[in-house]
Amino acid sequence: MSKFSVLLKQLYKQKIKSKTFIFSTAFYLLIIVGVTFWQDIKGLFTDEDRPADIVALYNHIESNVTDHFNDSSDIVYETISHMQAIDQSLEDGEYVAAIELSETEGKLAAQIYSYDPLTFSMQQQLTDSIETAAQLFSIGQLNLTDEQAALLLDTTPLIGMTTVNVVENEGKSTEEKMAGMLGSYAAGIIIYIIVISFLSIITTDVASEKGSRALEMLLVSVKPETHFRSKVFGVFLIAVTQFTIILAVLFGLLRFTDDGAKWDMVTSFLGELSVSYYIFVILFLVLTILLYLIIGALFGSLVSKVEEGNQVMMPAMIVIILAFYVMIAGMNNPDTMLIKVFSYIPFTAGMVMPMRIGGTDMGMMEPIISLAILGLTVAAVYFLSLSFYKRSVLTYSTGGVIQKIKTVFKVTT
Repeated sequence: MSKFSVLLKQLYKQKIKSKTFIFSTAFYLLIIVGVTFWQDIKGLFTDEDRPADIVALYNHIESNVTDHFNDSSDIVYETISHMQAIDQSLEDGEYVAAIELSETEGKLAAQIYSYDPLTFSMQQQLTDSIETAAQLFSIGQLNLTDEQAALLLDTTPLIGMTTVNVVENEGKSTEEKMAGMLGSYAAGIIIYIIVISFLSIITTDVASEKGSRALEMLLVSVKPETHFRSKVFGVFLIAVTQFTIILAVLFGLLRFTDDGAKWDMVTSFLGELSVSYYIFVILFLVLTILLYLIIGALFGSLVSKVEEGNQVMMPAMIVIILAFYVMIAGMNNPDTMLIKVFSYIPFTAGMVMPMRIGGTDMGMMEPIISLAILGLTVAAVYFLSLSFYKRSVLTYSTGGVIQKIKTVFKVTT
């Protein structure tokens, strides 16, 4: 077995059994379970046996507008014949609220009364009911037939799209673009979480070995490049392991809960995406994570103790956070110049370019160019970092990042 395999296996076993890995994986799984069973969890904190709130309706209009208010599981509407002593009824808790209906300039007007300030949810429900009643009241004023009223209420347009350019006539449908945007958003979150978590792990791991002088003894029998590669690929395998566990649990929750209804919805969503989209997303994801892990290993070799790790990691953290916010900014419009520019920058392309691939009708050449730039950048950063790692891993200095880099060059040149 090669020295690289020994170091890789040792690092993998050590990190997999660590409390940090176990707790972080459990935390992500807890979030997934919480989101999946949110309705059931929400029900535990609400009293489902609580009777519905009663809201009084008083109508000043000749037409029977109160028929437009429909009861729900939370609210029951009760028509009253007068508003006398309504204040006392509200104070006694007989009604949660009272709505006084009148007509102003041919439109429905409503005044809401309550003894205590209403909750936001209650206000929203009452407002929605009043708006629906006002719409139906206005339609009723036109003396339309039932068919005409139904046609007026059903305002959903029938939209078709045709591209005149024959070359570009194979554009994506709205459903495909929506699926691509959501899939890219999920991929971006995965990259963000993995980079934020494992960039810190690889940096502090190298820094701790260097600070304890254990690295000096290790490098007597192992070449620096072997140690460097074992750190990068070892942490990458740990990230893949954590992601695989989370994905397996998520699959189980979707497939075997609610009689597979959630799984059917997800498969229908994923079916809108092309095979090329999946290939591009996976390649961008893998290369982006490797890029940041390589930089993290280099950062760890610059510091002399673990406490200095956060200082050197800050630039990479800022870049990945910037990429995340650019991705969010492009969710509504992935065709802006900002998104186009950042989709070619290697440090942000992994989170931005998949969004353009899924949410726009661009050709294959643009993502291939972006992927090529990212791949070449990973290769260049790897060899540069490896060369610098050999110099910096046994160099101890104080000061900021720039000062540490200067010290490395002074000592080794």
